Amino acid sequence: MPDRDGYPPGVPCWVDTTQSDPDSAADFYGGLFGWELEDATPTGSDVKYVMARMRGRDVAAISSPFQGAPSMAVWNTYVWVDSADEAATKVRDAGGQVVMEPFDVMEAGRVAVFADPEGAVFSVWQAKESKGAQVVNEHGSVNFNSLNTREVEGAKAFYGAVFGWETLELGPGNAMWRLPGYGDHLEEMNPGLREGMAEMNAPPGFEDVVAALTRIADDQPDVPPHWSVTFAVDDADATAERAAKLGAELVVPPMDAPWVRMMVIRDPQGATFVASQFVAENSDLGG
Repeated sequence: MPDRDGYPPGVPCWVDTTQSDPDSAADFYGGLFGWELEDATPTGSDVKYVMARMRGRDVAAISSPFQGAPSMAVWNTYVWVDSADEAATKVRDAGGQVVMEPFDVMEAGRVAVFADPEGAVFSVWQAKESKGAQVVNEHGSVNFNSLNTREVEGAKAFYGAVFGWETLELGPGNAMWRLPGYGDHLEEMNPGLREGMAEMNAPPGFEDVVAALTRIADDQPDVPPHWSVTFAVDDADATAERAAKLGAELVVPPMDAPWVRMMVIRDPQGATFVASQFVAENSDLGG
C-alpha cells in the first residue's frame, strides 16, 4: 500500500508508547524493528518525545509520561478527527470520560485523551502539520488496533456514537469495527484492493474495517479493558527470537491463527503489543 498522507475521520491514525525511560525503549524498538529514531521533543517541554521512522517516514513514537500521569508503560491508539473539541463533546454525551482536555501540540495538531464507559483509554488526533503514521502494514509498522472489552454491546453503542463505527461480525466473541465508506478511500489509494480481498475470500464489508473488537475471555479476570496495537512483521519466529534477546517477555509465543502467525510481546518496561506475520496458508484456521 502507498505511504499515507492523512486519514478520513474515524480511522486510527497514530500510535505511541509511554515509557518511564524513553531512551531505553528507543534502543529496544530500534533493535527490534530497525526504526530510525530522532529526538523530537518540543523546545521547553518536560515530556520527551522520540519519533520513529522508516525510510524517513513517520511510523510511531516513544514518549515519557505527562506530569501527573501514571508511569506504567503502555501503547496508545489515536483516532483521526476533524475536531478534538467536538469529539470530547461526543464522548461525554455517550457516557465516556475526558481524561485530558483537548490541547494543541505546537503546530503538529490538537490532541485529547478519553476513556470509554468501561475504562479503555484512547486518544484523538486533529491534524495540522503532522498527518499520522505515514507507513503502515509493513514490517515494523502498525498493522492493526484492537479494542479488548467485556461489554461488547456497550462498546458498540459508544463508538458508534463517537465515530460512526459499525461492526462486522466474524464469530463468537470476535468482530471488526467498520467505518462505512472507508473502502472507497482505500480503493482510491490502492486500485484493485477490493478485487484482491474478494480473491482471498474476505467477508463482505471487510474493506471498510478500521479496527478489531475482541471480547475479553471469562478466564482472564485480571485483564482490564484496553486498546492494543499490532505491528506487522515479516517473520514471526525471528521477531520472537530477537525480542527475547533484547530483554522482552513472550507473553504468548508465536502461534498460528486465521490468516496470520502472531505473538504477544511485553517490552522490557512492561508495555505489551502484538506482532503479526500475514500467512495466507492459515486462512482456513478456525473456520
